[in-house]
Amino acid sequence: MKSDNENSVDSERTHRCGLSCLGPLTFHGQAVGVQVCLSHGRRLAERRESTFKNGLVFSSRPVKIQERIRLRVQKDLSNWHGALRLGFTNIPPSERSQPLPTMAIPNLTDTPGHWAAPVPESYCRAGSELEFWVSEGGNIYIANESLGWRKIFTGVDLSKPLWAMVDIYGQTCSVLLLGSEIRGQLQTRRSCPAPDDLLSTNVDNHYSWISDGYSDDSMSCLDVDPADEDSVKVCVVCMGRKARNTLPCGHRCLCIHCISRVILEFGSCPLCRHKIIAPLAGMGMSVSGVV
Repeated sequence: MKSDNENSVDSERTHRCGLSCLGPLTFHGQAVGVQVCLSHGRRLAERRESTFKNGLVFSSRPVKIQERIRLRVQKDLSNWHGALRLGFTNIPPSERSQPLPTMAIPNLTDTPGHWAAPVPESYCRAGSELEFWVSEGGNIYIANESLGWRKIFTGVDLSKPLWAMVDIYGQTCSVLLLGSEIRGQLQTRRSCPAPDDLLSTNVDNHYSWISDGYSDDSMSCLDVDPADEDSVKVCVVCMGRKARNTLPCGHRCLCIHCISRVILEFGSCPLCRHKIIAPLAGMGMSVSGVV
C-alpha cells in the first residue's frame, strides 16, 4: 500500500495541469468524523445538524508552506456556540485509527503533531469564504475578503509534511473546499480540479448516519434523472454558479465558465462519463471533435 506522500507524488505526476499546478486537493476519503458525509468529489463535507462535534476532516495530500486553502461555509446553525476550527497536523490521515476523536480542540491539540485554533464566528457565516495557511515562521493565518486577515496560532513544527485539519464544529455544519493557491512574485500556483475518478462519484457516506434513522439528502450524480432539469441546479464543478448548459447525455450540470475546461480536460460528462461528441444545447458550439 502506498503512503500518502507517495500518492501525492503520483497525483502530481499524472494530473493534466502544468508545472505551476499544486495538484488536486480534496478531503481525505477515510479519515472522516463519524458524523460527516463527504460528497461532490470529496470537496463538500457536511456534519449532522443534531450534534456539534465529530466533524473532523483532513486534506487528501500534504499541503505546502504558504499554500492558502480556500473554504466556503455552505451552512450554519444558530443553536450551537462556537464555529469552525482550523489547523494542521504532521500525522498522515491514513495512519489514524477509527473512529476519529470527537473534536480537534482539545482531543487532538493535546497530543503531539497537531496545531489548531477556533475561527471567530464572524468569519463563519453561511456563504462566507475564507482562506487559511501556515507561514514560513510556523504561524497559522486566516483571511476573509471583508473581515481581513488575522493570526490565530503560532508554533507549528515545519520539519515534517503537514496536512490541513478542519473541524466542522458548533454552528458550522457544512463546508466546501474551493481549492488552494500559493502567491508568488512572478506567478500564482493553484490546485487543479478534482481527479477524474472522484468527479464521477458524488457520495462517500458513513453508515453511522443511516443506522440511527438519519435521512441523507445527498445523492449520487449517477442517480440524477437526465430529464429532470431541476435535479442539478448548480454547477457540479465550481458549486457556485447555476448550471445552464445541457450536455448530449441530457445532464444540465455545468456553468458557462466550467464547461470549456471540462470539455478540454476530460471530454465527458462529469455525472455519467458519457463522451461529449455532439453540439451542446444553448451554447451554439460544436464539440464533436472532442472525445
